[in-house]
Amino acid sequence: IWKPRTRPGNFEGVGAIGLNWLQKVKEETGLKTATEVANKNHVDLALEHDVDLLWIGARSTVSPFIVQEIADALEGTDKIVLVKNPVNPDLSLWLGAVERLSKANIKKLGVIHRGFSTYEKTKYRNIPEWQMAIELQTKFPDLPLINDPSHISGNREMIFDISQTALDLNFDGLMIETHHDPDSAWSDAAQQVTPKKLVQIMEDLKIRKETDEEAEYNQKISNLRAQIDIIDNQLIDTLGKRMKVSDGIGELKRQRNVAVLQTNRWNSILGKMILEGESKGLSEEFVLRMFKAIHQESINHQEKIINAEALKK
Repeated sequence: IWKPRTRPGNFEGVGAIGLNWLQKVKEETGLKTATEVANKNHVDLALEHDVDLLWIGARSTVSPFIVQEIADALEGTDKIVLVKNPVNPDLSLWLGAVERLSKANIKKLGVIHRGFSTYEKTKYRNIPEWQMAIELQTKFPDLPLINDPSHISGNREMIFDISQTALDLNFDGLMIETHHDPDSAWSDAAQQVTPKKLVQIMEDLKIRKETDEEAEYNQKISNLRAQIDIIDNQLIDTLGKRMKVSDGIGELKRQRNVAVLQTNRWNSILGKMILEGESKGLSEEFVLRMFKAIHQESINHQEKIINAEALKK
């Protein structure tokens, strides 16, 4: 109905006239209806046409003003309201949107994980950042968590795998785009599947148990988790030792008045570690993220040492 787009000139939905079509579909089939809303006017029109589910899109979640306007318009509603994660990986914005809607006494509230924009080139349209969705669920454990594999993938061939990952992580549902002729869709054509393909995906997906109460399973999982705990402690210890070496490098650079960032050295390390990681079964994406985080922490340590004298003054 309404589809906020990054740039003007693209298809932005059919507008309010489409609400009449939704009503007709609901009357003839008994199916629930849903639409994205981005302001009070959208909300009022959707409620007027008895839309069952409304969601706030990723581009709206980034603005507390927009979210508050929608929350005020929906105050006390018994409709289902879902909040997509913000475009950028900012957990606070996502949490804030949920809190604003909760304060508006909206009881049927849930969230949609649709991935996050990134300047890096990846196989995803929007990187999943699964951990962020898990963190939100940790803070709101009773909140239904829906995954949107269509927007994460941007590619219909990846939808099944992303959907299965979401179910394996105990997501409560999926939001998959379907079209009778996907390649002719006016927007996001590459990430849509036919109704027949959607049925096939649903049939092939496996819903796994959260746990297994059998003693043998519990014993084995406890042993494996104990091994992970030991390795995690070793990782922290090793990283701590690495930062002490970085402190030494920072002191040497301070004495010689050398810049912190050495680009050639960094690129060389990164290339080697990607190859080393691949030989150990680690994805390039994971190795990049891990070493960028380590490198940033190393820079922080060195900056603190190099600028220590200036801070004293």
